[in-house]
Amino acid sequence: MPLIQTPRLLLRRWRETDVAPMTVINSDPRVMRWIGDGSVHSQEQTRDRIAMWEHEWETEGFGLFAVELRATGELAGFTGLSVPHYLPEVLPAVEIGWRFGPPFWGQGLATEAARAALGFGFAERGLERVVSIVQVGNNASERVMNKLGMRVERGAVDHHCGRPIRIHVLDAPATGDLSP
Repeated sequence: MPLIQTPRLLLRRWRETDVAPMTVINSDPRVMRWIGDGSVHSQEQTRDRIAMWEHEWETEGFGLFAVELRATGELAGFTGLSVPHYLPEVLPAVEIGWRFGPPFWGQGLATEAARAALGFGFAERGLERVVSIVQVGNNASERVMNKLGMRVERGAVDHHCGRPIRIHVLDAPATGDLSP
């Protein structure tokens, strides 16, 4: 069971106790503004998503990590790797993604967590390339992608939910080092 520690974070698999705090994150319109069509998720939808993310761990050998603050044990959100089935035109691919609650924005936590997840994907799972998909206008996520060293592979294209997206890509580093 993968468990990754960074200076401030613990990346781990999901627990039943994560449903309630992740529901708070998923039910915040500010968080969900750039996810799909912008709809918020209920507790049942969040529970279903967590089950889906856990299933991907079993089938793919990677998935989305629950991200908690080491200092407090508080769930901040998620980061990790998934297959972007919702966008078949980029397949085969593995996507890096993240979602954090507003109290955790602007502190570099998404970058710290995503860098650790990428290191896991490249070093432990042998991935050669990872994409990240962002809706045009989500400048905060694009800043994270830039900090991770990702480059735009495809400019704005229409997405199935009618919003334009950009696709960023990162190839595995020759040394396995993801330091800035």
